[in-house]
Order: sequence, then C-alpha cells, then structure tokens
Amino acid sequence: MGFTKTIKNIWSVEDLRKRIGITLLLVIIYRFGCYVVLPGINPDELLALKNFTADGLMQLLDMFSGGAFSQASIFALGIMPYITASIVIQLLGMVLPAFQKMQREGESGRMKLNQYTRYLTVAILVLQGPAYLMNLKYQVQAAGGHVDLGFWTIAFMTIVLAAGSMFIMWLGERIDQKGVGNGISFIILIGIIARLPEAFVQEFTGRLMNSQGGGLVLFLVEIVILLAVIAGAVLLVQGTRNVPVQYAKKVVGNKQYGGARQFIPLKVNAAGVMPIIFAQAIMFIPVTLAGFSTQQSGFVGAMTDMYGFWYNFVYFIMIVAFTYFYTAITVRPAQMAEDMKRNNGFIPGIKPGKPTVDYLDSIMSRITLPGSIFLGIVAIMPAIAHICGLNRSFASFFGGTSLLILVGVILDTLRIIEGHLIMHKYDGLMKHGRIKGRASGNSAF
Repeated sequence: MGFTKTIKNIWSVEDLRKRIGITLLLVIIYRFGCYVVLPGINPDELLALKNFTADGLMQLLDMFSGGAFSQASIFALGIMPYITASIVIQLLGMVLPAFQKMQREGESGRMKLNQYTRYLTVAILVLQGPAYLMNLKYQVQAAGGHVDLGFWTIAFMTIVLAAGSMFIMWLGERIDQKGVGNGISFIILIGIIARLPEAFVQEFTGRLMNSQGGGLVLFLVEIVILLAVIAGAVLLVQGTRNVPVQYAKKVVGNKQYGGARQFIPLKVNAAGVMPIIFAQAIMFIPVTLAGFSTQQSGFVGAMTDMYGFWYNFVYFIMIVAFTYFYTAITVRPAQMAEDMKRNNGFIPGIKPGKPTVDYLDSIMSRITLPGSIFLGIVAIMPAIAHICGLNRSFASFFGGTSLLILVGVILDTLRIIEGHLIMHKYDGLMKHGRIKGRASGNSAF
C-alpha cells in the first residue's frame, strides 16, 4: 500500500507529473537516436564492431553511449566528450586565476564557463570523430563488408557525429530545465541501465549451463554480493559526515555561551566520485591516441585492458592521488581556521591561527587515506569480480564508474522527487529519515 500511495501522491502533483513525463519523452528520443545508423553504413555488417566493443575500455565506452558506439549510430560518441571537457574546465578553474574569477562571478561566470566547455567539446569531437570512423572502416572490412571513407565522407560523418553528441548535450540541458534530476547524469544512467538486463541474463544462463553443477547457488551468492557492494556504494556516494573534530564553545572569562557544539564539516570521502571520473577520463587517453585500433600491444595494450593487472594498478594509484588532490582543492583548512577565529571559536587544546590550520590539515590527510583506498577498491571491483569467474558484462556492475554513477543519479533523482512531495505536504519516499544525495554536491561526471 505504501508504494501505491507514493505513486498516487507523485501523480497528484501536477508540476512533478509534467516533469517526469518530459523526462521520459526526452529519454525515449535519446534511445531512438541510439539506433539511427550513420548514413552509408550497412547495419548487417556491424557484427565485428559489436564483438570489438564486448571487452575492455570499448565495453565501457559502449555502455556510456547506451550501445550507440557498437551500432555505428549518430550518437556513437555519446556524452563522454562533453564530460571530458567539463572535467578539464573544472581543473582549469582550480589552477588558473582567470577561471577562478569566472567561478566567483555567479550566473554570468557560469554561462561563460559553459560556453568554453561547449567549445572544448566540439574540439574533442573533431579529434575523436575521424578516429572512430577509421576503426569502423577497419571492423567492417574485417567482416567482409565495405565502407567508402574518403576525405569528404569522413568530414561529413564527423559533423554528423559531432551534431549527435551536441544534441545529446541539448537533451540533457532540457532535462535540467524542465525534467527531473541532472540531465547529463540521467542520460548516462539510461545508457548503463540499458545494458543491465542483457548482462543479467547472460550471467544467469551461463551459471545454469555450468556442467559442474551448483550454478544457481553461485548466481544467488553473486546477487547477495552485488547488493552488498551497492550498499557500500550508497555509503560512499553519500559520504561520511561529522568527523569528531569540534568547535569549542565560545568562552568569556568563566562564562560560556554560543549554544551547542558544532561539528567541523570534514568527511572521509570529501571528494565524492570525482576522483574516479578524473582517473577514468585519463585512462581513455591511450585508446583515443591509438585511434581505437585493434592492433594494441605493449603499453597501449596494457592500458586498454580494464581487467588486466597494470591497468587496474595504475587506475587505483590515480584514484588515490586524485582523491588527495581534489580534497586539497575543495577542503581549505586555512579558510576553516579563519572562519573559526572570526566567530570566536577554537578547537580545545589547539591555538588559533596556524596551529589550527596544521591540525585540520593533518586530520584531513589522515581521514582521506581510508576514503581514497575504499574508493579505489570499489573502482577496481569489476576486475576482481571477473577474476572470480563472473561474465565481463555482469562484472562491470560490481563497482567502478558505472555502479557509482548509477547509485548517485538514482539517489539524487529520488531526493528531488521527495523534495517535490514534501513541498506539496505529502509524505516522502521513506517512512523514516530523508534520502541523501551526493555529499560532494557534484553531478555524476
């Protein structure tokens, strides 16, 4: 009855009903576009391309594009170029004074940064388009087909691919304005979910066909482990708050005032999922420079095998490093110490000023280490799951970028829906407590 009542409450809120309807309509348009093949390409000759994207980083790229990459769709390049451009602009905003100034200019500065992000996205698309088309030609020819890709054909198709990715970005912005949730993140979520049923069925049938027996029991154990990993991902996305470093009560003489103590907002996972996104974007660079070629060996081959040791080792180290880097940029002990001093607050046993800064910095460094290690373990869980015998498609849902994005976007969307219900004086989605979104406040990318 509780679920039915919640659905009735959602349907009773006219604004929320319209937003959900618009979101579903835009998602349907996106999914339809994923099956529109590039002009001049025979869909029957794409079997080799689908086999090529069944493993490694190509599988991850195909997942983020909702399968459009392996279907030579007009949406084949997906939203990843925009995500890469967004990450680059964010990093520039951390190190370049000009971009930092734009970040502080409010709405006008945000519009300028968005414009620069679009320009950079187009530049990335112009580079990735020809590389994708050359790989497409190679794969089709390997399957016995033929694709005539002259200079002008490549130029035309690159424009089509760039327009497709920019259209996806436009759909995401429309979801932001008139739908529910973060548009870009929601589109990525749809692409990930689209692969889940097939991966689930493949793993289930594979276990049932296991000649050694006990396949169904193993499958049930895998589901239990997957639920446990999802629970851990929920905690990781929400973040851990209220680390026991407290403001002392303000003291004047022997009198105390200022009310109850307040916790300093330090978190074990202050960086959220951003380190994984940064590391994943960098790990895509070798395969992009190699032009999506199948002739990969040596360093490039090791860095494109997402189930190999060296890929996951480098990936893990980069996540730990990016966690410290992003935490150092976003959490400012000097600013915290200054705010405490301005409000006549202090930490018991620690002098105001530089000693407070050093103390907060040491605490932040110590609590960031376990958070970064846990984040890195979650990121490489798909490789661990595959080593334990899981199907590669199903193993990709046991951690990594896909799981964290899936959990984060769902939590944010439910939180937004719950906010609409509470605003209209309906019960929330849960009887006890409130749904928390990302602790970092960042979008999925």
